[in-house]
Amino acid sequence: MRVDLFDFDLPPERIALRPASPRDAARMLVVAGDGPLAHHHVRDLPGLLRAGDCLVFNDTRVIPAQLEGRRGEARIGATLHKRIDLRRWQAFVKNGKRLRLGDIIAFPAGVAAVAEARHEDGSWTLAFAGDEPVELLLERAGTMPLPPYIAGKRPTDEADKADYQTMFARADGAVAAPTAALHFTPELMAALDRAGVGHAFLTLHVGAGTFLPVKADDTTEHAMHAEWGTIDAATAARLNAVRQGGGRLIAVGTTSLRLLESAAGEDGAIHPFAGDTAIFITPGYRFRAIDGLMTNFHLPRSTLFMLVSALMGRERMQAAYATAISEGYRFYSYGDASLLLP
Repeated sequence: MRVDLFDFDLPPERIALRPASPRDAARMLVVAGDGPLAHHHVRDLPGLLRAGDCLVFNDTRVIPAQLEGRRGEARIGATLHKRIDLRRWQAFVKNGKRLRLGDIIAFPAGVAAVAEARHEDGSWTLAFAGDEPVELLLERAGTMPLPPYIAGKRPTDEADKADYQTMFARADGAVAAPTAALHFTPELMAALDRAGVGHAFLTLHVGAGTFLPVKADDTTEHAMHAEWGTIDAATAARLNAVRQGGGRLIAVGTTSLRLLESAAGEDGAIHPFAGDTAIFITPGYRFRAIDGLMTNFHLPRSTLFMLVSALMGRERMQAAYATAISEGYRFYSYGDASLLLP
């Protein structure tokens, strides 16, 4: 499909630079089937779902994966986006033209990495020096990798360390937050429990590729970056039992949705999964594993707007986004939410 079919005009002032407080006070646009759009808040979720439904969260934890360093006199910026092994990460590099194979990049706090290999997409393999776990090195030298549409308008600060982490964050490895889950609070989870709405966890380490623009003119020419995820056998069995019992699986965020769909067979059964996924969902895709999606509002021409268009229909989502813009909803990672129920 033509990428320009997924374009829309978004006023810059609609981009949220800080999250709602409290988190579940964010607004939520409900798009259900062909019915009228409904305006709610995230805290209304227990009354919008049914007893027996199950929310599926991504429990990945964002690491301070943004690094600024030097190779000689040249300033080098690196955003880690995919772990290769214990000491090596694939990274997008600013000023990468100044790097050569074998160069050492000096980062703050005595952290250093060797530019070990260059990939076809222009990213690099960085091998971190020393014996300390890379996570400890990043805690010393790195910063939270805020999305470029926020980082371009204000610097990262101390508040982002908490704001850009979900309450479920457990498994280190993400370069971007699973932002739909940022809206949840202990109070909201307790209300969902009382309403009979269950929850389950999977892990998908979100990579910086999620922020990359689609530069191709046609969706068939765009290559997705792979991300690593896992669903254990007990979770897969539980999710299958929810659907067999008549409940719905509602993915919280596109990351949860993409991993669930990657793990599903043709019959819709979810299987245990551990490995990379580069699934790219566009209109025409047949959803197998999920019955709904809670997600934030996405960029024009992005793979994520293509995904929600695949779930609900492109014209339906163009109309929903036009309404959200006119009604003052806040967009992107720190913005408001939508609940999509096909």
